[in-house]
Amino acid sequence: MGDSGQGTGTTPESKRKDVRRNQKTLLDAAAAVFLTSGVDAPVRDIAAEAGVGTGTIYRHFPTRADLVIAVYRHQVEACAEAGPALLAAGPTPHAALGRWLDLFVDFLVTKHGLAAALQNDTSGFEALHAYFLDRLLPVCTELLDAAVADGEISDDLDAYQLMRGIGNLCIGADSDPRYDARPLVALLVAGLRRPH
Repeated sequence: MGDSGQGTGTTPESKRKDVRRNQKTLLDAAAAVFLTSGVDAPVRDIAAEAGVGTGTIYRHFPTRADLVIAVYRHQVEACAEAGPALLAAGPTPHAALGRWLDLFVDFLVTKHGLAAALQNDTSGFEALHAYFLDRLLPVCTELLDAAVADGEISDDLDAYQLMRGIGNLCIGADSDPRYDARPLVALLVAGLRRPH
Protein backbone atom coordinates (compact mmCIF):
# COMPACT_ATOMS: atom_id res chain seq x y z
CA MET A 1 0.00 0.00 0.00
CA GLY A 2 1.23 3.49 -0.85
CA ASP A 3 1.32 6.30 1.68
CA SER A 4 -1.81 8.31 0.92
CA GLY A 5 -1.77 10.21 4.19
CA GLN A 6 -4.88 8.36 5.37
CA GLY A 7 -3.08 6.45 8.09
CA THR A 8 -1.53 9.57 9.61
CA GLY A 9 -4.72 11.57 9.78
CA THR A 10 -3.17 14.45 7.85
CA THR A 11 -3.90 15.46 4.30
CA PRO A 12 -2.28 18.19 2.20
CA GLU A 13 -5.38 20.31 2.89
CA SER A 14 -5.16 19.84 6.68
CA LYS A 15 -1.43 20.67 6.55
CA ARG A 16 -2.23 23.89 4.66
CA LYS A 17 -4.86 24.75 7.28
CA ASP A 18 -2.30 24.10 10.04
CA VAL A 19 0.25 26.33 8.32
CA ARG A 20 -2.36 29.12 7.90
CA ARG A 21 -3.44 28.77 11.54
CA ASN A 22 0.18 28.85 12.74
CA GLN A 23 0.94 31.85 10.56
CA LYS A 24 -2.16 33.63 11.88
CA THR A 25 -0.98 32.95 15.45
CA LEU A 26 2.42 34.44 14.63
CA LEU A 27 0.89 37.48 12.95
CA ASP A 28 -1.55 38.08 15.82
CA ALA A 29 1.34 37.84 18.29
CA ALA A 30 3.51 40.20 16.23
CA ALA A 31 0.65 42.71 15.91
CA ALA A 32 0.12 42.66 19.68
CA VAL A 33 3.82 43.18 20.37
CA PHE A 34 4.12 45.89 17.69
CA LEU A 35 1.15 47.71 19.23
CA THR A 36 2.75 47.82 22.68
CA SER A 37 6.46 47.95 21.81
CA GLY A 38 6.69 49.20 18.21
CA VAL A 39 7.89 47.47 15.05
CA ASP A 40 11.45 47.33 16.35
CA ALA A 41 10.45 44.99 19.19
CA PRO A 42 12.80 42.01 19.59
CA VAL A 43 11.81 38.88 17.70
CA ARG A 44 12.16 36.92 20.97
CA ASP A 45 9.24 38.98 22.39
CA ILE A 46 7.07 38.05 19.41
CA ALA A 47 8.11 34.41 19.71
CA ALA A 48 7.27 34.43 23.43
CA GLU A 49 3.85 35.99 22.73
CA ALA A 50 3.17 33.31 20.09
CA GLY A 51 4.54 30.48 22.26
CA VAL A 52 7.14 29.44 19.68
CA GLY A 53 10.90 29.64 19.22
CA THR A 54 12.53 32.49 17.33
CA GLY A 55 13.52 30.03 14.58
CA THR A 56 9.85 29.53 13.80
CA ILE A 57 9.43 33.28 13.24
CA TYR A 58 12.45 33.40 10.92
CA ARG A 59 11.30 30.31 9.04
CA HIS A 60 8.03 32.06 8.15
CA PHE A 61 9.44 35.61 7.86
CA PRO A 62 13.17 35.70 6.99
CA THR A 63 13.48 39.47 7.49
CA ARG A 64 11.86 42.04 9.77
CA ALA A 65 10.43 43.77 6.68
CA ASP A 66 8.76 40.49 5.64
CA LEU A 67 7.19 40.21 9.08
CA VAL A 68 6.09 43.85 9.22
CA ILE A 69 4.51 43.68 5.76
CA ALA A 70 2.73 40.43 6.63
CA VAL A 71 1.39 41.96 9.87
CA TYR A 72 0.21 45.01 7.94
CA ARG A 73 -1.67 42.89 5.38
CA HIS A 74 -3.05 40.65 8.14
CA GLN A 75 -4.37 43.65 10.06
CA VAL A 76 -5.92 45.17 6.94
CA GLU A 77 -7.74 41.90 6.29
CA ALA A 78 -8.87 41.59 9.92
CA CYS A 79 -10.14 45.17 9.89
CA ALA A 80 -11.92 44.62 6.55
CA GLU A 81 -13.60 41.44 7.80
CA ALA A 82 -14.60 43.03 11.12
CA GLY A 83 -16.74 45.77 9.56
CA PRO A 84 -19.55 43.61 8.19
CA ALA A 85 -19.40 41.32 11.25
CA LEU A 86 -19.79 44.26 13.64
CA LEU A 87 -22.62 45.67 11.55
CA ALA A 88 -24.44 42.34 11.64
CA ALA A 89 -23.90 41.99 15.40
CA GLY A 90 -25.48 45.39 16.18
CA PRO A 91 -26.87 46.89 18.29
CA THR A 92 -26.84 49.90 15.93
CA PRO A 93 -24.82 50.92 12.87
CA HIS A 94 -23.37 53.86 14.83
CA ALA A 95 -22.18 51.49 17.59
CA ALA A 96 -20.69 49.17 14.94
CA LEU A 97 -18.90 52.14 13.38
CA GLY A 98 -17.45 53.12 16.77
CA ARG A 99 -16.21 49.60 17.48
CA TRP A 100 -14.73 49.32 13.98
CA LEU A 101 -12.94 52.65 14.38
CA ASP A 102 -11.37 51.34 17.62
CA LEU A 103 -9.89 48.47 15.60
CA PHE A 104 -8.84 50.93 12.92
CA VAL A 105 -6.98 53.04 15.51
CA ASP A 106 -5.07 49.98 16.75
CA PHE A 107 -4.12 49.25 13.16
CA LEU A 108 -3.06 52.84 12.47
CA VAL A 109 -0.73 52.95 15.46
CA THR A 110 1.05 49.89 14.06
CA LYS A 111 0.90 51.30 10.52
CA HIS A 112 2.81 54.45 11.47
CA GLY A 113 5.65 52.25 12.70
CA LEU A 114 5.50 50.36 9.42
CA ALA A 115 6.20 53.55 7.48
CA ALA A 116 9.44 54.02 9.39
CA ALA A 117 10.41 50.37 8.94
CA LEU A 118 9.92 50.59 5.16
CA GLN A 119 11.30 54.07 4.55
CA ASN A 120 13.84 52.74 2.03
CA ASP A 121 11.15 50.92 0.01
CA THR A 122 8.91 53.75 -1.19
CA SER A 123 7.24 51.79 -3.99
CA GLY A 124 6.54 48.85 -1.66
CA PHE A 125 4.96 51.15 0.90
CA GLU A 126 2.88 52.91 -1.75
CA ALA A 127 1.57 49.54 -2.97
CA LEU A 128 0.61 48.61 0.60
CA HIS A 129 -1.11 51.97 1.08
CA ALA A 130 -3.13 51.44 -2.11
CA TYR A 131 -4.07 47.96 -0.83
CA PHE A 132 -5.10 49.52 2.50
CA LEU A 133 -7.40 52.02 0.76
CA ASP A 134 -8.86 49.40 -1.62
CA ARG A 135 -9.78 47.10 1.27
CA LEU A 136 -10.82 49.54 4.01
CA LEU A 137 -12.54 52.45 2.24
CA PRO A 138 -15.47 50.26 1.12
CA VAL A 139 -15.87 48.87 4.65
CA CYS A 140 -15.92 52.32 6.25
CA THR A 141 -18.34 53.49 3.53
CA GLU A 142 -20.66 50.56 4.29
CA LEU A 143 -20.65 51.40 8.01
CA LEU A 144 -21.25 55.11 7.39
CA ASP A 145 -24.03 54.40 4.86
CA ALA A 146 -25.75 52.07 7.32
CA ALA A 147 -25.62 54.72 10.06
CA VAL A 148 -26.98 57.35 7.64
CA ALA A 149 -29.77 55.02 6.49
CA ASP A 150 -30.66 54.37 10.14
CA GLY A 151 -30.91 58.13 10.74
CA GLU A 152 -28.11 58.08 13.33
CA ILE A 153 -25.70 60.40 11.50
CA SER A 154 -25.93 62.94 8.68
CA ASP A 155 -24.65 62.17 5.21
CA ASP A 156 -22.16 65.04 4.94
CA LEU A 157 -19.02 63.01 5.70
CA ASP A 158 -17.43 60.45 3.43
CA ALA A 159 -15.29 57.49 4.44
CA TYR A 160 -12.03 58.92 3.11
CA GLN A 161 -12.44 62.13 5.14
CA LEU A 162 -13.24 60.16 8.30
CA MET A 163 -10.36 57.72 7.86
CA ARG A 164 -7.92 60.50 7.01
CA GLY A 165 -9.02 62.56 10.04
CA ILE A 166 -8.62 59.60 12.36
CA GLY A 167 -5.24 58.88 10.78
CA ASN A 168 -4.16 62.41 11.60
CA LEU A 169 -5.33 62.00 15.20
CA CYS A 170 -3.18 58.87 15.48
CA ILE A 171 0.09 60.49 14.39
CA GLY A 172 2.56 60.22 17.23
CA ALA A 173 0.60 57.63 19.20
CA ASP A 174 3.24 55.01 18.38
CA SER A 175 6.12 57.07 19.76
CA ASP A 176 4.62 59.05 22.66
CA PRO A 177 3.39 56.89 25.55
CA ARG A 178 1.52 59.89 27.00
CA TYR A 179 -0.65 60.25 23.89
CA ASP A 180 -3.67 58.04 23.27
CA ALA A 181 -5.79 58.92 20.24
CA ARG A 182 -8.76 56.80 21.39
CA PRO A 183 -10.47 59.45 23.56
CA LEU A 184 -10.32 61.94 20.68
CA VAL A 185 -11.62 59.35 18.23
CA ALA A 186 -14.45 58.51 20.66
CA LEU A 187 -15.36 62.22 20.80
CA LEU A 188 -15.34 62.36 17.02
CA VAL A 189 -17.59 59.31 16.73
CA ALA A 190 -19.96 60.68 19.39
CA GLY A 191 -20.05 63.99 17.52
CA LEU A 192 -21.24 62.24 14.35
CA ARG A 193 -24.54 61.34 16.02
CA ARG A 194 -27.58 63.37 15.12
CA PRO A 195 -29.36 64.85 18.12
CA HIS A 196 -32.72 63.26 18.79
